Amino acid sequence: MSQMLQMFQSAGSAAFSGMIGQVAPYFGSIAAQVIELRPTFAEVHFPKRREVCNHIGTVHAIALCNGAELAAGTMTDASISQGQRWIPRGMTVEYTAKADGDVKVIADGSSLPWGETGDFKVPVTAYVGDKVVLRGEITMYVSEA
Repeated sequence: MSQMLQMFQSAGSAAFSGMIGQVAPYFGSIAAQVIELRPTFAEVHFPKRREVCNHIGTVHAIALCNGAELAAGTMTDASISQGQRWIPRGMTVEYTAKADGDVKVIADGSSLPWGETGDFKVPVTAYVGDKVVLRGEITMYVSEA
């Protein structure tokens, strides 16, 4: 089990989310909470608040990307094999609707060949309620440590 997954399970959602913001301060900028984390799956929520809004009052595209990278990164860490490491290499996203409320981001890596090395295209989807506001892939490079 990855150290990140152990931390999530022992600290709980709120404390773990605070720790992530300390280790990687940029993630703290959206005040996200990792709701669920397990191998091949992560769910992250963050509130719509002034600090993450754009000039038209909706959640800024980059805040959505930040949440997507947090979900994909924690899920990747929980999914890779012992002795492997990862780093994001790229991101392709499509903004499908205005994000006019609190955001939920799902990273679902259940179809990926975990245990192997190379580029993994992690699918991410962000929602406001039931409305999809972002759909994309984050390329994670997985290698031997």
